[in-house]
Amino acid sequence: MSNVDKPNEPTAPEGARPDPMLVDPLPIRPMRDAAPRSAPRPHAGGSLALAVLLSLVAVGACGYIGWRQWLQEQGNAADSQSVAGLQQRVGTLETTLAGVSGERNSLNQRLSDAAAVNRSLREELLGQTERTRNLEDAVAKLAEKSLSGHDAMLLDETESLLRMASERYTLFHDAQGAAAAYALADQTLAAVNDSAFGGLRQSISAEREALAKSQPASQASALQQLTELRGSLASLPLKSLDTANSTQPTDAWSRIGRALASVVSVQRDNGAPLAIADARFAHELAALDLAQAQAALLAYDSKDYAAALQRVDGSLSTQFDSNAPAVQQARKALAALATQLPTSAPVQLGAALTELRNLRTVHALSPAASNAAPAAASSVAPAGGVRP
Repeated sequence: MSNVDKPNEPTAPEGARPDPMLVDPLPIRPMRDAAPRSAPRPHAGGSLALAVLLSLVAVGACGYIGWRQWLQEQGNAADSQSVAGLQQRVGTLETTLAGVSGERNSLNQRLSDAAAVNRSLREELLGQTERTRNLEDAVAKLAEKSLSGHDAMLLDETESLLRMASERYTLFHDAQGAAAAYALADQTLAAVNDSAFGGLRQSISAEREALAKSQPASQASALQQLTELRGSLASLPLKSLDTANSTQPTDAWSRIGRALASVVSVQRDNGAPLAIADARFAHELAALDLAQAQAALLAYDSKDYAAALQRVDGSLSTQFDSNAPAVQQARKALAALATQLPTSAPVQLGAALTELRNLRTVHALSPAASNAAPAAASSVAPAGGVRP
């Protein structure tokens, strides 16, 4: 600002027109005062710089605003693309959900069909079970008919063999014969078709083994020794009944006896139960006693066995020559046999026979029970109705 300007004079922008009402009329000065007014030029240059600065600020502001608008447009475009992508994904999801719903409906339909098929299969299975039950009943009836025919004959034969073996062992103590009968009974029972009699074979085998073990080795050897003694009795020498005394007494009674000997002849029987006329009768009596000892040994009768051996030993001591080596050997054998008394108890038979009879009784009652069951079911069905 120059010195020639007024201090309070407002500055107007370049190109502005003054208001004629506000501008005070200046007094007309002389022309000599017009030369010094060329000084306000610096004020016009500052205004121009200010205008340029303001223009630059406006341009910068416009550029910033434009840049912000451009960024906003780019963001809007990206958001539009994201929204479009999301809309596309939503459409895809809707399509997928529609497909899943269709598949779910298809699965529900298939499950319904499967349930219907299962229901029909269950009904068929129940019918098949009923048919199987009827078939089992028919097979059972056929088995009963077979049992009443061929199997009944085999069971009768088995029962007869078991009863015969028991009676043979009880009466004659023939363990070998009874064991043979048990073997035949086992073979006959093996031909029976009914498996219910399979356990009976075990009982028969057990009694058969007991019969086989009822005669131990010592008993067999004792029987063999008794048989050998019976065979050797015929060769044993008898005792002489009239033995001459080498030294005859000389007393009065002896002389009287010799005097009467020519009139009366007296002989001793040596304690024999009967008057033995010849050697064959003595041998037969001893053989009979040995046979009784054998029978008592087989019958497990210790008392009769010991009594028979004592009778044989008494016969050898009274009727046979005790000085003969054969007789002494026979008596030693009898003494050894006397120590081998039968101690084991006889075999208890009859369990297998009782079991067979019980099984046959049960099978005889089974048809009656099976016939009574359908009758009871038919009487209950009308009252209670049929339930699926």
